[in-house]
Amino acid sequence: MPINRHRRHLLQGLAALSAAGLATRALADGSCAVFTRESQAQITPAAALQRLQEGNARFVAGKSVHCDLMQQVRQTAGGQAPFAAVVGCIDSRVPPELVFDQRIGDIFAARVAGNIVNDDILGSLEFATQLAGARAIVVLGHTECGAVKGAVDDAKLGHLTGLLAQIRPALTALKYEGVPSSKDAALVQRVAERNVHDAMARLLGSKVLAARVAAGELKIAGAMHDVATGKVRWLA
Repeated sequence: MPINRHRRHLLQGLAALSAAGLATRALADGSCAVFTRESQAQITPAAALQRLQEGNARFVAGKSVHCDLMQQVRQTAGGQAPFAAVVGCIDSRVPPELVFDQRIGDIFAARVAGNIVNDDILGSLEFATQLAGARAIVVLGHTECGAVKGAVDDAKLGHLTGLLAQIRPALTALKYEGVPSSKDAALVQRVAERNVHDAMARLLGSKVLAARVAAGELKIAGAMHDVATGKVRWLA
């Protein structure tokens, strides 16, 4: 065999081994292994949140794990067992699966403008936890939220008017003096964070979810995603 050809085969073999090694490491830490009822039951609520935190760290560092998604499609075709649920905004810059570096079958994602929690979202999360076994719920707000800005400005537009009215209490609670404006970046940020806390309180108003929290079977957390950096900051 000519030397160049031999070298090419050698390099191809090394590349294959390297790729196999990366895949093995990904599977070893569970990044590409889809969740089953058994693995879902083994993860604690605290560990579920930590998994999301570690995923965001990978996302920010540009080290997201790349898996065979079609293989995951096949593996989850018969059922799902996500370890967490995220309530997020519809904003195109904040897709929960990407922000937390999760994939098919990993998390439930409920998305609505302004990441509000209404009865439909509550019912969805009661299903996700009580019936489907998710161990954590994260309410994920974000910077520069258009819905929050609209609520601050008391915007009116069709059905959006009613949605923004559900965010307005966050502004009222701040006892802001003066004429509120979405041009006040600091105010918009404060309202966005308060809106996350209000959503968390609404979740705890559900007897189903509150009972799971009291039993240590569920954690509810709030967080803010920075659309300029991709980093998620966890709220106390």
